[in-house]
Amino acid sequence: MRSGSVTTPFGRRPMTLALVERQLSVAEIEPGKSADKWRVFRDASEAREHLGLQDRSLAVLDALLSFHPDNELRQDAQLIVFPSNAQLALRAHGIAGATLRRHLALLIEAGLIVRKDSANGKRFARKDKAGEIENAFGFDISPLLMRSEELAMIAQEVVADRVALRSAKENLTICRRDVRKLISAAVEEGAAGDWTMIEDVYIRLVGRMTRNPALADVKSLLQEMELLREEVLNALETREKAQNISANDAHFQHHKQNSNTESPYELEPSSEKEQGEPPSEKVRTRKEATRAFPLGLVLKGCPDIAAYGPGGSVSSWRDLMTAAVVVRSMLGVSASAYQDACDVMGPENAAVAIAAILERGGHINSAGGYLRDLTRRTERGEFSLGPMLMVLLRANGFAAART
Repeated sequence: MRSGSVTTPFGRRPMTLALVERQLSVAEIEPGKSADKWRVFRDASEAREHLGLQDRSLAVLDALLSFHPDNELRQDAQLIVFPSNAQLALRAHGIAGATLRRHLALLIEAGLIVRKDSANGKRFARKDKAGEIENAFGFDISPLLMRSEELAMIAQEVVADRVALRSAKENLTICRRDVRKLISAAVEEGAAGDWTMIEDVYIRLVGRMTRNPALADVKSLLQEMELLREEVLNALETREKAQNISANDAHFQHHKQNSNTESPYELEPSSEKEQGEPPSEKVRTRKEATRAFPLGLVLKGCPDIAAYGPGGSVSSWRDLMTAAVVVRSMLGVSASAYQDACDVMGPENAAVAIAAILERGGHINSAGGYLRDLTRRTERGEFSLGPMLMVLLRANGFAAART
């Protein structure tokens, strides 16, 4: 083992106190310590981002280790390798000279190797009469042995974080799918609730997702998505309880009416007011107005809405409804106005109405007021989307089709 003496770099390379500390620390390696060099290399590879290394840096480190004849790094062994740049570049898969020097500097900066330069900067070894290396000049790889436990711990943390990130991403994907499908089911089946507001929150959360997020970001997003899912489930549970109570009341009333066999009115027809008002036009329209137009026809008449769909396109009715929520907020239409339109027209036709309003944006002063007026007229049976869509089709150069 070499003494803990300090050597300064050859040429214009500066000397720093960090280099002094690294060279002196080599003398502190525990006597008799050893480690498998390829195991240490794998740990350094796992910890490369933590150490500020790149893939090419690892290729150079791999080449340096290949010049050490033994598979084991030992405290009492000679741990200086002295290949020329040409030999080193060849074993590093033909890396260019400038790139080789840059990554050698990164390995030194990361504290994995130390230079031991000769008087003229050449790398070589002097041997004694017995043929044993007496003194060598090149790259000292003993810091790898000194930091073997530290590198192993960093590698374990990196692997644990990777597993945690993968698990968090999977949970986020499942939670996101749950929320998306629950909202769609609630809107399509007319469940009571402020689904437009919930849809807005969902879209904002999805908009925060990035291609390569950090673990902390995924955990934060997952927590918020789980809270949103809980809110959706609570709304649906409240609706289910209300339906059960209503069904029980109806069953009780029916039983009570049938039990009164002496009632003189039981078999007599009664007026609509006595029986209760007929189903409102709003409910009847809600049942009948679902996907009244082909999606392709809507997109021909209202092409601008496609830019607001998921990924900048609309390929399904669900995409159209998602785009309508975004456009609704952009046009300043309140959540309550849009929800009323969904209740009266149906969610698909409400989305078509928003697309039409967007297409005619230059002719409409208040999109929210205009949508409320269309909703009221639809409820009274005075308005249909068909003529509006036909006008837009003709305006965009398409012949009016029969719908």
